[in-house]
Amino acid sequence: MLGSAKAPSASPREQSSKAAEKTTDPIGRLGLQDNEDVHVMMQGSSMVKVRSSRWQKTRSLRLLEDGLTVWCESTKSSRKAKAQQTFAVTEVECVREGCQSEALRRMSGSVPENQCFTVVFRGARKSLDLLCPSPNEAQHWVRGLRTLKERVANMTQKEKLDHWIRGYLRRADQNQDGKMSYEEVKRLLQMINIDLSEHYARSLFKRCDRSGDGRLDHVEIEEFCRELLRRPELDSVFRHYSSNGCVLSTAELRDFLGDQGEDASLKHAQSLILTYELNDWAQKNLFMTQNGFTMYMLSLENDVFNPDHARVFQDMSRPLSHYFISSSHNTYLTKDQVTSASSTEPYIRALNQGCRCVELDCWDGDKGEPVIYHGHTLTSKVPFKEVIETIAQYAFKVSPYPLILSLENHCSVEQQAVMAKHLRTILGRKLLTSPLSKQPLTELPSPEELKGCILVKGKKHTPHLGQLGKTGSTASFSSSSEDEQGGSIKSTTPKSCKDPTKETSKLSPELSELVVYCRSIPFHGFGNVSEKPPNEMSSFCETDALRLIKDSGKLFVKHNSRQLSRIYPSGQRLDSSNYDPQEMWNGGCQMVALNFQTPGEQMDLNQGRFLQNGRCGYILKPSFLCSTSSNFNPENTGGGPGHIPTQLTIRIISAQQLPKINTEKASSIVDPQVSVEIHGVSIDNTRKKTHRIDNNGFNPRWDCTLSFQLQVPELALVRFVVVDNDRTAKNDFVGQFTLPFTSLRTGYRHVHLLKADGSSLSPATLFIHVKVSRKGIPVKTVSERIAAAKGKA
Repeated sequence: MLGSAKAPSASPREQSSKAAEKTTDPIGRLGLQDNEDVHVMMQGSSMVKVRSSRWQKTRSLRLLEDGLTVWCESTKSSRKAKAQQTFAVTEVECVREGCQSEALRRMSGSVPENQCFTVVFRGARKSLDLLCPSPNEAQHWVRGLRTLKERVANMTQKEKLDHWIRGYLRRADQNQDGKMSYEEVKRLLQMINIDLSEHYARSLFKRCDRSGDGRLDHVEIEEFCRELLRRPELDSVFRHYSSNGCVLSTAELRDFLGDQGEDASLKHAQSLILTYELNDWAQKNLFMTQNGFTMYMLSLENDVFNPDHARVFQDMSRPLSHYFISSSHNTYLTKDQVTSASSTEPYIRALNQGCRCVELDCWDGDKGEPVIYHGHTLTSKVPFKEVIETIAQYAFKVSPYPLILSLENHCSVEQQAVMAKHLRTILGRKLLTSPLSKQPLTELPSPEELKGCILVKGKKHTPHLGQLGKTGSTASFSSSSEDEQGGSIKSTTPKSCKDPTKETSKLSPELSELVVYCRSIPFHGFGNVSEKPPNEMSSFCETDALRLIKDSGKLFVKHNSRQLSRIYPSGQRLDSSNYDPQEMWNGGCQMVALNFQTPGEQMDLNQGRFLQNGRCGYILKPSFLCSTSSNFNPENTGGGPGHIPTQLTIRIISAQQLPKINTEKASSIVDPQVSVEIHGVSIDNTRKKTHRIDNNGFNPRWDCTLSFQLQVPELALVRFVVVDNDRTAKNDFVGQFTLPFTSLRTGYRHVHLLKADGSSLSPATLFIHVKVSRKGIPVKTVSERIAAAKGKA
């Protein structure tokens, strides 16, 4: 729809017939017309929705005509229930076969395992436990959902746009006759979030209504949508580089690539033409048309995020202490830390996001089996064994680098031994139980050396503490952050950091043996960094860590160049809210643990920080945070290490296909406004915004330039935020995207926006232009370089 197809030789009538067939066959457009699993899903199935042994209801499920949405029958009539009657394939985190969820595990033995599966969703939506009539039907749904999920993940931006607009076309065509009246077209415009003037909308309709019958057929609808999706701002860029305004020659495309700061070779320009140009004649003669240029500009190859950083590109052979490590706090919780459910599924979500340090809050359970929950609260309990089984299954699906289990241990010595047994038997060879080398430890091993290993973080017995035995040891195994603190920090810990659920317990030798490189100790001050064993680490409440950064920033940076530090949220955050992680990264802290279940700015920053390096959960810290002799002070960066004055200029040009916020009111259209935020050292932190555009979420245009001065660019994150601006009430969040400044690409780029839970908001994008000047010296464009060369000649 966005570009011309290969030159057709069919008659207009045949073209119209093919267009009609294509419009009504979304499964065909997905390339799944012969997929048996998808066909079974579209026919629908009667299943049993399971919540417990007492709550089981028969429900119908069916894949809708768009091929990406599943309808699930509900007897409830509330607005929330209606909203959850469907779910998009893009909302699915994973599909678990058999009785793996808490509800289905409790029924194991009473229901056929090969007829059960669980749909785990992203974000806070509850999972769906289902029992099918037969093993064959269960397999169709499991395979079908996975196939659709994979297909959607691999869709190009053009395919996403096509699918998006066609979905709205079907909904706007009220009588489903394949044609659209002017009233149906007006309804379409409201649905896609655009408020065109009556005059323009009617003139556009008349221009496309070539038959003059007051209704648009399939070919005319194609033309109407093509006009709507036109990108004048992209056309302007194209014409700037095209000498004839019709095509780009290979040399002209090369000049454009040079100005973008990319590989400006003829070979690269030719490869882009062969990849993105849709016109046979142009491709054969190595020209790029406007349609081909649009396809390239919308592709991930032209994304604002550097695609070279989407793989592991950093040195992974440095000590663990030289990396920021993606870390989760209270990983087992689905929501708040007072009344919410504990589950294995948050572990799946965290691990699928590349998290490399998860927390297990362990307590004595019934029948000698330890459980995980937030002690002394109303949160539910999940068996320790089930959590370890889940971790074993998902630990290395996304990242091959070491996973750290932070054990909050409140168990008796007997149940600690059970924990150790489960860790050994379930994790097997993945569990690291001894040092990699017999040589004295001078520095922590690297992520590369620990690839595929699971490490236990906790207290470790040392011989001088006394003889160990099941009858009693005064050493505590608890890796509770309270107990890891000590000295001056512990004595001044404010009440806001105290967590009454954290208690110490006696130490089991079986569990103690499993602690190798992450031995939890109280913090007794900085002392002589080089004399501390590198495998000793401490945890800090957010307020204590912040005080250390502000009062002793240089010392904390030196400490964190060799020792691991874990930061955790205040115990007073009963709603599982998060602190600002950027301040902790500025101090070189590695494990900045956040509540992954709570969306918001803090988790956006975390996702942005760990976006690069293949999302493997390990990011190499800047060099000035990796040396014991570093003089970097996060509170006073002027003229010191990492100080590289940098000018960042971002022109917010336009946005495309922003979603409606108020879906209940058909006439409601968003009034978008864009903010650009810099998160880094305190002197760099700032936010600037565009003006608001009234009543246009479809293709608003700002052409607004925002400039930023950065002092320590290596630590900076850039966050793009789109809101629905309201003059009388709080602005509604629309979408955002956060990335490291070091992964930001210059030139004309598209920003692919994300939802609040971090999932794709496809096809919503921002179109921007980025320029970077370091130390006042701008990066020159190709045309400027050529002009300079001529001047010298």
